[in-house]
Amino acid sequence: MTNAKWTYWNRKTHYWGALLCAVPIIIVIGTGVLLLLKKQSDWIQPPSMQGQGTVPELSFAGILDAAKQVPQARITSWADIGRLDVRPKKGIIKIRAKNDWEIQIDHQTGVILQVAYRRSGTIEAIHDGTYFHDYAKLGLFLPASLVLLVLSLSGLYMFFFPIVKKRQMRKRAQAAKQIRAAARN
Repeated sequence: MTNAKWTYWNRKTHYWGALLCAVPIIIVIGTGVLLLLKKQSDWIQPPSMQGQGTVPELSFAGILDAAKQVPQARITSWADIGRLDVRPKKGIIKIRAKNDWEIQIDHQTGVILQVAYRRSGTIEAIHDGTYFHDYAKLGLFLPASLVLLVLSLSGLYMFFFPIVKKRQMRKRAQAAKQIRAAARN
């Protein structure tokens, strides 16, 4: 394949590949920025509160009773709880309801320290494509990321190839100049 033909097909590939990748990649980058900032933004992820002590003493029944007191979380049984996050050093237990509400309770007394909506899970689902559909992750976001990888690698090639060629031409010109100078002497 000639250099002109290679350049033509490389540019066509970049043109169409960029168009196909644009929407998924913009979604991944936008949500990625939000996820990078989740610890700095209370809107994305509620801050961790401080409880008493460092040894959890609350029973599972006590945890469920505390969670049931929060109407926004709509917790009536363990089936409504998605995750428990025990933080002994902070003295808290984070209860994440399946509807994305987070309840932070003191792990010794069961007192509710904070109730807040947790958006980071939704943002993560959008980020990896599962928010749209289970198959969007593998059928849309994976191909888009692979095309982006190919575009990046071929873009690097297009960037560095002329630089390498110029260096080679300079070295050849320098070598030819030295040969001519040596032939004169």
